[in-house]
Amino acid sequence: MSNVTGTNNVWPYYSKTNIDNGAAKAKSNNLGKDDFLKILITQLKNQDPSKPLEDKEFIAQMAQFTSVEQLTNMANEMKMLRQSFSLSPELIGKSVNWETMDTDGKKVTKSGIVEALSIKEGLQYAHIQGEEIPIDRLTKIWNAEGVAP
Repeated sequence: MSNVTGTNNVWPYYSKTNIDNGAAKAKSNNLGKDDFLKILITQLKNQDPSKPLEDKEFIAQMAQFTSVEQLTNMANEMKMLRQSFSLSPELIGKSVNWETMDTDGKKVTKSGIVEALSIKEGLQYAHIQGEEIPIDRLTKIWNAEGVAP
């Protein structure tokens, strides 16, 4: 009689269950804002009424929470800025369209070739024909040698 090994595992134990469990463990190791608030609420519920949390301690904990939240938000903003700015250099030399208002207040579509890029106060600008156009106002991008569709 021969021994048959199950076919749902591949060495070294790469079964779907093991992979799913590993991913769940990786996620559960990180504490977020919600976890911090749950801990704080639990602490407030279970504190000794004869020894309430000192005002200074409570303020310090809230300041820590605020700092953690701000750092998290700042990290997310920096990540988005890096991602968007890493794609922006590819705009140089491309033809673009953008919308603007003419002297009568009517919406007009202009086009030109991106000559340079810059960042001012956290916003990215494309330099086109002597104008600084916010990148989020660009409506179409194509290769400069091609004709706009």
